[in-house]
Amino acid sequence: MKVTVNAIHFDASEKLVNFINRKVDKLTKHHDNILDAEVTLKVVKPETSMNKEVSVKISYPDQAAAFASKTADTFEEAVDNCIDALKKQLEKVKAKHI
Repeated sequence: MKVTVNAIHFDASEKLVNFINRKVDKLTKHHDNILDAEVTLKVVKPETSMNKEVSVKISYPDQAAAFASKTADTFEEAVDNCIDALKKQLEKVKAKHI
């Protein structure tokens, strides 16, 4: 699976990118045929609490893409929330096709 991380108007640290890659790779447990994942990181203005926004789009063959977008205090927390939402979506898709 190919994971693309886009940080809008800032450079994401290598530690954050590695964290995202580990979390997204775990989605393969819920759906075998994931082609790619596109992760977008954005800091929402004004810079107050709950200003880190993460969007994750998962593509897989023969079906519409799964998408989740969450906002939190940290990028890591927002990524975790997106992954949880995507797990639920992928489980529903898998259940429909069994």
